[in-house]
Amino acid sequence: MVVRTRFTSIAIPLLFHLVSGAVGGFFVWHAFHGDRGVAADLETRREMAKIEAQLRDVHAERAEWEKKIALLRGPVVDRDLLDEEARDLLNRVRKDDLVVILPEEKD
Repeated sequence: MVVRTRFTSIAIPLLFHLVSGAVGGFFVWHAFHGDRGVAADLETRREMAKIEAQLRDVHAERAEWEKKIALLRGPVVDRDLLDEEARDLLNRVRKDDLVVILPEEKD
């Protein structure tokens, strides 16, 4: 006949609960702070929002460039835009243009 002492009747369930609590805590901690946890998901969402904002800016810039190119190409050329682009490319001004010289920006 096996007789369990008071110590073993308390220690074994206590040890079982401590080990299972530690294992559960390990998984809960990694669910929040691990490589694929909640914190990593929030950081990924922040990066995605920043990248999507950059993408919207690039799309707007592309649409602007496509509009300018469409005005320079085709059967009818927009003479004002052509004149503006030519003067900008050649760094020239006409005698009736107003020139404003701005100080250089320091990075």
